[in-house]
Amino acid sequence: MNLLLLLLCCCWMPQGLLQVDVQKEREPHVYLSKEEVKEKIQSYNSSVTDKLKMTLNSNGIYTGFIKVQMELCRPITVQSSPSQGRCAHSNNETAFCLPNDCVNTLHISSTNTVREVIEALLKKFFVTDNPAKFALYKRCHKEDQVYTCKLSDREHPLYLRLVAGPRTEMLSFVLREHETGEVMWEAFSLPELQNFLRILDKEENEQLHILKKRYAAYRDKLEEALGGVWKPG
Repeated sequence: MNLLLLLLCCCWMPQGLLQVDVQKEREPHVYLSKEEVKEKIQSYNSSVTDKLKMTLNSNGIYTGFIKVQMELCRPITVQSSPSQGRCAHSNNETAFCLPNDCVNTLHISSTNTVREVIEALLKKFFVTDNPAKFALYKRCHKEDQVYTCKLSDREHPLYLRLVAGPRTEMLSFVLREHETGEVMWEAFSLPELQNFLRILDKEENEQLHILKKRYAAYRDKLEEALGGVWKPG
């Protein structure tokens, strides 16, 4: 059981680029006039290289695209389908491990909040998990370091995209599991918890096999070395 807790807590930490997680920055939202928004959108669109431009509507609301990297350490629960690979089934649902390099593009408006973006992402992947398990982070480069901080539910990702410009190295979005400092067991269903145990049992058996094989090789080399120097009297 201690191994289970250790592995799950380790899974809480994202893997990949070296990065620094920081507390939510206290950034006041700057309300732009319609003319300022128009100028920023024109500047933004002139810098776009992937044709994912923004559009300003007559009511002052603008629409555009954001890309979100899925950095999920734990399996997600999705609606089962024949094309969904290796999984543990529960009724019509499937526990699916999403690769960390998965990037999804969403078309949203300036009125969409972080919470709405998370719900749209989960809906797009047919994820049935509670959206409260997930959080959206912004990632940016400052002074040769990568900083990541969690966005509040009421922030507007498209506004952040507009202000930062289209370059993802200046600003990118990441979806992760919620970080609360402890495992929120009550947020998971019984099938999910059982699936975690199956995955951990499999990983434990694989690690034990690797260790046994390694020590067997050490033992053979040691016995071979002893046989070369020890001679019966």
